[in-house]
Amino acid sequence: MLEVGTKAPAFELPDQNGVMHKLEDYRGKKVILYFYPRDNTPGCTKQACGFSDRYPQFTEKGAVVLGVSKDSVASHKKFEEKHGLAFTLLSDTERKVIEAYDVWKEKKNYGKVSMGVVRTTYLIDEEGIIIRANDKVKAADDAEKMLNEI
Repeated sequence: MLEVGTKAPAFELPDQNGVMHKLEDYRGKKVILYFYPRDNTPGCTKQACGFSDRYPQFTEKGAVVLGVSKDSVASHKKFEEKHGLAFTLLSDTERKVIEAYDVWKEKKNYGKVSMGVVRTTYLIDEEGIIIRANDKVKAADDAEKMLNEI
């Protein structure tokens, strides 16, 4: 996990519609950048729906929400449509941003060890500095917690 107080790594990734997004596009706004393992899994769906349900409150506070996983643009589009998500999902199939933000880690699941995305949420300020970092994310509570952090 990256340290609070460090400059957030720059990135450019396609969203669920194939439109490219750069971190610098959001200069002057707070950015909630959250990394999650996979579209349409129970925890990831709870987390995404939590952010979507509260999205108007985030925008009122001048913040944007960006969800990142290694799923494809097409997978993100299906996920967005199935759950009526109101925010941007970014596709990092090559894991460049996932690795730059230090969320690609060894995970243990039922005794099996594998590499994967550790659910992590960063809050980046208007100048591109990480002001909050959490890798002990509870999917169902993440959106509410981040809303309170802003």
